[in-house]
Amino acid sequence: MVGRMERQSASSSASCSVSAASSSSSACGGKKRPDILNMIRPLFWASPQQAIKNAYSSTNKHILEHAKQLGPGGSTVTAIVIDGKEMWIANVGDSRAVVCERGAANQLTVDHEPHTTNERQRIEKHGGFVTTFPGDVPRVNGQLAVARAFGDQSLKAHLSSEPDIRHVPIDSSIEFVILASDGLWKVMKNQEAVDLVKSIKDPQAAAKRLTTEALARKSKDDISCIVIRFRC
Repeated sequence: MVGRMERQSASSSASCSVSAASSSSSACGGKKRPDILNMIRPLFWASPQQAIKNAYSSTNKHILEHAKQLGPGGSTVTAIVIDGKEMWIANVGDSRAVVCERGAANQLTVDHEPHTTNERQRIEKHGGFVTTFPGDVPRVNGQLAVARAFGDQSLKAHLSSEPDIRHVPIDSSIEFVILASDGLWKVMKNQEAVDLVKSIKDPQAAAKRLTTEALARKSKDDISCIVIRFRC
């Protein structure tokens, strides 16, 4: 979670041929969380967007109900579900999905920052406020630098766990997708990340290269990264 996590380093990957599902998130107190992707599967083929929304809602409810065991913090998350021909990307917070299409970076997710008009209006409507004090980063009630998240019980009345969802057909122009937490994106632009790993065919090695580079650039936030390379 932005501004509240100790530095962590992790890398993992997946390579897609027929079907795959992955997610990248900021840690929630380092404790085990419910499996979003398993929640998505039962209803996914009938109504993909509703299945994803239900899974996010259930995950957030679980985290809040088990706050004593999980801790008072929260988590951002970006999840991707792939069936071989299409992918659905859903995010809450500022973990990001970036696709490489013919060498160009294209961000598939929305960074849920408190100072944007829609997020600020929703926060204020629910009795919260957005301020840059202390410091220069807009924060919900001066504490949290994202407007949407799982958990964070003390701020939950002012936060949303509703994901932004995007559907993307997979074709030969799509080479790979990077899912990563904000610890990567705070020190690296989307195109920089794509350029850094586009020649690395092994997705696990690519994820490791990105996290290593973020640490070398002295990222002070949590760093998690998944690279999914397509064989279309």
